[in-house]
Amino acid sequence: MTSLFALVDCNNFYASCERVFNPSLEGKPVVVLSNNDGCVIARSGEAKALGIGMGTPYFELRDLIKREGVAVFSSNYELYGDMSARVVETLSQFSPHVEVYSIDESFLDLGDFYKVDLQAYAREIRQTVRQWLGMPVAVGVAPTKTLAKVANRIAKKSPKADGVLVLTDERHIEAALRRTGAGDVWGIGHRYARKLAGYGVHTAWDLRNVTDAFAKKHLTVVGLRTVRELRGEPCIDLELVPPAKQNICTSRSFGEAVTELDEVAEALATHVVRCATKLRKQGSKATAMTVFLMTSRFAGEGECYSNSRTLTFDAPTDSEPELIGKALKALRQIFRPGFRYRKTGVLLLDLVPANSMQLSLLDTVDREKHALLMHTLDTLRERYGHYAVKYAAQGTGEGSWQLRQENLSPCYTTRLEGLIRAR
Repeated sequence: MTSLFALVDCNNFYASCERVFNPSLEGKPVVVLSNNDGCVIARSGEAKALGIGMGTPYFELRDLIKREGVAVFSSNYELYGDMSARVVETLSQFSPHVEVYSIDESFLDLGDFYKVDLQAYAREIRQTVRQWLGMPVAVGVAPTKTLAKVANRIAKKSPKADGVLVLTDERHIEAALRRTGAGDVWGIGHRYARKLAGYGVHTAWDLRNVTDAFAKKHLTVVGLRTVRELRGEPCIDLELVPPAKQNICTSRSFGEAVTELDEVAEALATHVVRCATKLRKQGSKATAMTVFLMTSRFAGEGECYSNSRTLTFDAPTDSEPELIGKALKALRQIFRPGFRYRKTGVLLLDLVPANSMQLSLLDTVDREKHALLMHTLDTLRERYGHYAVKYAAQGTGEGSWQLRQENLSPCYTTRLEGLIRAR
């Protein structure tokens, strides 16, 4: 079978999600802010044209935003995650094998599609995602994943390509690589690009033509794989099942400085629930946990404090009541009164498969009962939303530790109260 990959990339994904449910934003500059409305993490094309850079603090842009009529949104990860899942579900109509590379990018295996009109098929993918979901995407098709990345990049930037580029002809591949900088190649980056420039390697075409020995010496084995991919040799397979994470962390900065133990505990309990949900989703259990707490790094002298505590469990667990209890015990050990805390979090460590774990003779927890409870909670949250069922330790959700989200859009696709109402 001949290898062929399509990379489908959502254009300005977070900003586009906001536009899907507010068509009046089409053609207008849109920015999305990070947690606590701190800095810019996504921009529409119009916002980029205004010179708004990634990571720019929000407070520095207030005058520009007001003057240019920029639409500002707090990050709505519940909406973005659901829209991403809908895009992937749509793409699965076009290939039985889809790798979710990131929240806004997916690779499709088109290895059996050489006999079809690839240009027309790629354009159908693009038009279908746009029609079904209102999401603009670019599609790059090529014999390797690295070349598909190159094709996708040009498809987004070239008016002639209009969102779709197929690179299967050697002449077209050469032309595409000649117009692509070495630092813009997937897996190379600007640090390696500066190093390569010293050897006269400036474009992706230059990189394709280096020797294997040069690539291995200066770019390691991973770089050699990239060079071979640029030559059209498939070296990177689709990852249809993402590898299980070795540890899972959940933490958030507080919306405001917190001084009371009870409020920090509410935040930590909420993070533990999130972390445990991710743990069960990948079919793992944790054998250890680290809880950490800190003030602002920029606090004055005598006002800075950070600490952590690591606990090892008698038996691997994914039980929220058990994890919350242990996390709060660790928090009480490291909490110091008199400080203005800005962040807490939990890190689950030494993960093991849930179906092949080592039990302990000293374990006194009713594992079967806890497993049934977790299954019930997961089912309820899947149906009614993650906050449908909460522990008393999580509080009422009105504490000052909650994220500051002054420009949050509704969760249009996941909450009944967020549904658009026709008048």
